[in-house]
Amino acid sequence: MPDTTAPAALDPVLDHIDATLPEALDRLMALLRIPSISTDPAYAPDCARAADWLVAELRALGAEAAAHPTPGHPMVVGHLPGRGPRVLFYGHYDVQPVDPLDLWHRPPFEPEVQDTTAGRVIRGRGACDDKGQLMTFLTACRAWKAVNGPLPMEVVFFFEGEEESGSPSLIPFLEAHREMLGAELALICDTGLFDDRAPAIITSLRGLAGIEVTLTGADRDLHSGGFGGPAANPIRVLSKVLAGLHDDTGRVTLPGFYAGVPEVTADQLASWDALGFDAEGFLRSVGLSRPAGEDGRRVLEMLWSRPTCEINGITGGYTGAGFKTVLPSQASAKISFRLVGDQDPDAILAALRAYVEASVPEDVDVTFEDFGAAPASVMNTAHPAFAAARAALSDEWGMDAAFTGAGGSIPVAGYFQSILGMDSMLIGFGKTDDGIHSPNEKYDVESFRKGARSWARIFDRLRG
Repeated sequence: MPDTTAPAALDPVLDHIDATLPEALDRLMALLRIPSISTDPAYAPDCARAADWLVAELRALGAEAAAHPTPGHPMVVGHLPGRGPRVLFYGHYDVQPVDPLDLWHRPPFEPEVQDTTAGRVIRGRGACDDKGQLMTFLTACRAWKAVNGPLPMEVVFFFEGEEESGSPSLIPFLEAHREMLGAELALICDTGLFDDRAPAIITSLRGLAGIEVTLTGADRDLHSGGFGGPAANPIRVLSKVLAGLHDDTGRVTLPGFYAGVPEVTADQLASWDALGFDAEGFLRSVGLSRPAGEDGRRVLEMLWSRPTCEINGITGGYTGAGFKTVLPSQASAKISFRLVGDQDPDAILAALRAYVEASVPEDVDVTFEDFGAAPASVMNTAHPAFAAARAALSDEWGMDAAFTGAGGSIPVAGYFQSILGMDSMLIGFGKTDDGIHSPNEKYDVESFRKGARSWARIFDRLRG
């Protein structure tokens, strides 16, 4: 047993993480084998099984833990006493569906560690998003306790099972359990390295709003030879509506869209420029060569500080093999907005509805389906934990950790601010080629190892 009266030591914890890496990977493999796909009701028993697995893992660490039922999938909450400040660690155990299955090189829930030309990787659904990242934190906790006994902080563990399906139970659960989940700071491990090389702390997140627009013309699909011309074509109407959402400079045309969007300061732009981001390489890595979006804006500026309106999918008419001269009855588009600053997601969705309704002819009906909305989040980097974590990450990775924005959206960080009254520190170790949400998802073994070591260093810094 460790001597809990002696000063806590960091180097033995780091050595313990390295020495027990095979056992930590085995634990991760066990979690990855559980097909906890939250969006498909057929996998509800597996989501419950993943929650129970995490409860057992937390109890093995000495935490009080339980799976709390919700109308959807369980929330796992654990409490581990410690000697310092109280922090909340959040992760999610649910994963994305695996379709298209035929693009996977091995069964997605039969994970393995593979040797590649770029190093060893953990292959399987959830390897990076978010099971592998979640387990870096638990691995650090296990190593610290093995070496030093109590953690240098009190930890509340909070693992969600619906993150990949819109988090329908999250807000009611937070509101009902404010006291149980309250802490000085939330730690979230669901992000990545900057430019795949440098450690980063996310200090701003874009908000997100989603909606599906469906236009209906005739009461059935029509023969284009018999009705083409006089009959309204919902696809043609929808195409015109969608094309009108942006002007020739890339700006969104909805009235009031840019209300609450701040301009980035010159100092902030200079700090981003100093990161040495390779914008051309970023686009080249996905087969592109020229920035789109708003004219005159840097790539990082567009990703981290500018709002977007994107068309995520269009359906209508005949899309099967061959050709069919159909005039469709319906056409639909899924549209999402990434939001910044003080943009109001509900106001933007209302503006979209008004624009669509004013743009369609009399014979075309419009219906909408909302898919959730959350505002942007900006973290208070004056909190001393940010400087402590930045130093810890810099020590582990041998380069200065960056304060960065994030192009994606993690709504839970905003809910922690608005409901629990605490900021979040978002630290993750994923890479852009990890293929989250895609076939053959992976997580570098080195990201897992250094992720666990990074959290141990953060523990050491947070204790003062």
